[in-house]
Order: sequence, then C-alpha cells, then structure tokens
Amino acid sequence: MFNRDRWTEILEALSSNWFRTFLTAFGVIWGIFILVILLAASKGLENGVKADFGNIATNTMFMWTQTVSKPYKGLPKGRRFRYRTSDVQALRDNVPNLKYISPRNQLGGFGGSNNVVRGLKTGAFNVYGDYPEIIKQQPMDITSGRFINYGDIKEKRKVAVIGEGVKTSMYDKGEDPIGTYIKVSGVNFIVIGTYKKKSQGGDGEEDQKEIYVPFTSFSQAFNQGDKVGWMAITAEDGSSITSIKEQIFDVIKQRHSIHPEDDRAIGNFDLYEQYSRIEGLFFALTIVAYGVGFLVLISGIIGISNIMLIVVKERTKEIGIRRALGATPWAIRGQVLLEAIFLTIISGMVGISLGGFVIYIINVILDSVGPVDMFANPSVDIGVVISALIILIVSGLGAGLIPAQNAIKVRPVDALRTE
Repeated sequence: MFNRDRWTEILEALSSNWFRTFLTAFGVIWGIFILVILLAASKGLENGVKADFGNIATNTMFMWTQTVSKPYKGLPKGRRFRYRTSDVQALRDNVPNLKYISPRNQLGGFGGSNNVVRGLKTGAFNVYGDYPEIIKQQPMDITSGRFINYGDIKEKRKVAVIGEGVKTSMYDKGEDPIGTYIKVSGVNFIVIGTYKKKSQGGDGEEDQKEIYVPFTSFSQAFNQGDKVGWMAITAEDGSSITSIKEQIFDVIKQRHSIHPEDDRAIGNFDLYEQYSRIEGLFFALTIVAYGVGFLVLISGIIGISNIMLIVVKERTKEIGIRRALGATPWAIRGQVLLEAIFLTIISGMVGISLGGFVIYIINVILDSVGPVDMFANPSVDIGVVISALIILIVSGLGAGLIPAQNAIKVRPVDALRTE
C-alpha cells in the first residue's frame, strides 16, 4: 500500500544531496538514451535500405542464359543456348511452389541507340516484352490508363505502357499520351498507360524511361519467335526461391542438354538471398545496439549501487535507531531497495523521454528535407520501451540489493555508537 511517510523519506534522502543524486542518475539516463538512439538508428537504416526494394516481390529470382562451360552429350563447351516459351510451361509442370513465371524479352539497353520515335522526337529507351504478372514482381504505380492484360497477350495487341520519363522526353508538357502512337524500331504501338516506379537501388530517373509491351506482340513485331531472353520467377509465400532454384536449374539443364554440374551456364540473381543477407545484417546491428546500450546502462547501475552504499553508510545511526525501535530487517531492506528502484526508474524514464524527443526531431528534419538515401523513419518499438522499463526495475533491484544487505547487517548497538 502507499505509505506517504515512506515516500517522503525517500524524496528527502535523494534530495539531501541533489547534485550527487543527479550525477548518479545521469549514468542511467545516458545509458538508456544511448540504447534508444542506437536502436532507432538501426531501424532507420533498415527502413531506408528496405525502402530501396520498394514493394518488389523479394521472393524472386531473375534467370538468364550464359555460355556453357562443360561438354555434354556430344555437344561442345562454349556454346550458347536460348530459353524458349516451352521452358516456361515445363517449369510450371515440374517445379512445385512457383507463384509467377514471367518470360521476358528486351530491346535497347545501356548505351543503346535511339529506338523510339514520335513525330520529330526520338529517344533511346529499354523496351520490354512482358506478361501482366511482371507488375506484381516489380510493382509500379499506374499514373494513367492501364497496364497490359491477358487480352493484349492473346490478341497480340500492339499496345505500350510508358514511364513518366518517356512521357517527359517524347511529349510536350501537359500533353496526354493515352491513345497516341509511338514507333519502336519501326513498329507502331498505341500508348495505353503511364507508370512511375521507385528505383530498386539504381538510377531512379532511368527506371522511369522504360516501355512495356505484351510479350506476344513483342515476339511477333521483332521476329523473336518462341525465344525468351530471361525470366523473372517468384516462389509461393512460405517457400523461398532460394530453396527451389536448384530444381529450376535441373529442369532447364535437362531440356537444353547441359551438364548437371555446369554451374556457369545459367546466370541468376536471387533477390530473396540478397534480402535475407540484409535482414541478417540488421539483426546483427540490433544485437550490437542492445549490447552497447546494455553495457553503458550497466555502468549507470553500478553508479547507483555505489551511491546507495554511501547513503547506507551515512544513515548508519538512523538505521540503528530504527532497528532499536523494532524495525524488521525486511523493512530496512525494502526501504533501501525502494530508493534504488525509484531512482533507477525515474532516471530511465528521463532517458527514454530524451531519446524519444531526439527521434521526433530527426523525423521532423527528414520530413522537411525529403527522402534520404538508406535512412528513413528511425523509430523504436513500444515493446522495446516496455522491455527497457522491465530491465530498469530488475536493475534497480540489483543496484539496491548489496546496500540493502549491508543495511540489515548493522547491529543497533554498533550503529548508535557511530558518530
């Protein structure tokens, strides 16, 4: 129960030498402040790096062909091969837990020549032949019109979805591109939509200078037949692409007479594997933040324990009188423990408040200056704050335990003799 006299005594004991109390409390304030700031900084870095992935399907692998490095079944090494549309169906039939398989073809590329014409304007852009699923694997915001659909695929419609960068380059300001025609390598395509997407760690401006057309019309218009340049493959939720990609490679190797141990013939970029490494890195950073903050906090707790020893020494006569008047050992122990816990919790709450204020200021600054590369929305989960308070209570008990034990060891007669 609440005991007013006890709390009055605690406040008087701590305020009798306020400067000493402040210096003691500062160790805990600084420790919990450092812990909060380190965790927030770690979270800010994690948010910033993950934001570079945007909403991209991280359980995705991109797969392309390379030169065969081993002879097999009478075929020489050094030969090249191409994926075919039949490979896509073979993967669907033979590899379980695949969510999307998007065959892709491409025109243009880095340093390519002008391949798109509209009136008197020309430009060099990446042009992709794709299936509708690609928007789920590399999400983009459709800013006007629509994206390609299976009606376009089935009827081989010569339609195109252009990036905002293409729109800026090929159209006058305020001009609506929907329903207009652009000529890609001599073939006319009608514009049905515009998009804008977040950069995936590259040049954000270049990401907006891309054109998407139906895979089938691309193959027909540019004489690709059943050839597939590369594939974007996404695994089902709950099954990582990393764990099943060897099955994918085995199917492709069998279909193209590639040696089973030829690891160079099929190039791939495993986005899930890269994403997992990043998550592992930030997990390690969080552990380091906890470790550093905990060590700094421990130094503050030690300071409180030391000051409580001094307080007990200074109040030896008082303790002796209380013992002589019938105070039980637990009453003496409880008083000292309560003082230590009170000082620790108050110090910790001040540290948490200061840390929260600094995080708030940082977020206000970030909001005012706009996005910062690899750093966004530093924050600390409420669970961490609750855990920190629990740690402070336990630490307060630990800090007061030794002084409390020393207090109850004082014999009343010896205490009353102390000057």
